[in-house]
Amino acid sequence: MPPVGAAVRERRSGVPTFVIQEHRARRLHWDPRLERDGIYVSWAVPKGLPADRATNHLAVRVEDHPLEYGSFEGTIPAGEYGAGEVTIWDEGTYEATKWTDREVTTSAGLESTHGSSSSRPPATTG
Repeated sequence: MPPVGAAVRERRSGVPTFVIQEHRARRLHWDPRLERDGIYVSWAVPKGLPADRATNHLAVRVEDHPLEYGSFEGTIPAGEYGAGEVTIWDEGTYEATKWTDREVTTSAGLESTHGSSSSRPPATTG
């Protein structure tokens, strides 16, 4: 079985990729990252990703990440920014149908390694 991230790198030929990392830092949250202009544009979603496309959850824009970060899984050591466990929850390709400073929408047919585009991590509480 190829290592995590290999499928995204193989599909990179002109089709933008995404990765969703589950991040167990001070609080559990998800970090969706969308490839654009040679980097991953990134957000933190503290309440979990919505179960359906009609629901919105707060997504806080965070710093861009290099594309190499999309295959990272492991522990960020205590004392470093983002300290905690990072796991790849999903990865694949996407098509942006709208991209502005305030809103990004993607096509419903994401190509994903985790399952159908309707699969989402559970919402967190608290």
